[in-house]
Amino acid sequence: MPETNAREPDGVADPGLARLNALSREDLRTELAQVLDIDRWVEAVAGQAPYADRDALTELADEHARGITGDEVASALARHPRIGEKAEGKGTEARWSRGEQSAFAADTDDASLRVQRIFEFAQGEYEERFGQIYLVCASGRSSRALLADLVARLDNDLSGELRVVAEELRKIAGLRLDKLLDAA
Repeated sequence: MPETNAREPDGVADPGLARLNALSREDLRTELAQVLDIDRWVEAVAGQAPYADRDALTELADEHARGITGDEVASALARHPRIGEKAEGKGTEARWSRGEQSAFAADTDDASLRVQRIFEFAQGEYEERFGQIYLVCASGRSSRALLADLVARLDNDLSGELRVVAEELRKIAGLRLDKLLDAA
């Protein structure tokens, strides 16, 4: 069993890791579900607590996120708002989502607003084609970059697109796990 002193390899205490290690199993599961709402992933990551250090936790979380299935994609998408729509609520997950999408609407010049309207149309095409919302790790990406990604993904078949969405969920989970650890 790993040590639970929540110190990094350089000997510096990690308060975020210490906080997670101190949680009950149920509270840890609740916290992890905000990172990636896939039961198998939550159970696998929570089942390895306590964590020896931040790197061990992030590697474990990433390893289990690499196996996201098409069925798991569908359940995880239920907690994500469409790009361009603000996440409802005041909780941690809604706040993270709003921050992750903030660059999308940051530019308000006429050209950017046109790109956002075109994006909205293309997003409807995507939803009609794949029967799900378009999901991407949007953190720091402009509306133009997201539009280019969306249009390129319209060429995917369903199984290929599910693999892309699983990879995007993995990226989002990595960012959110860092935020969870830094929220101590």
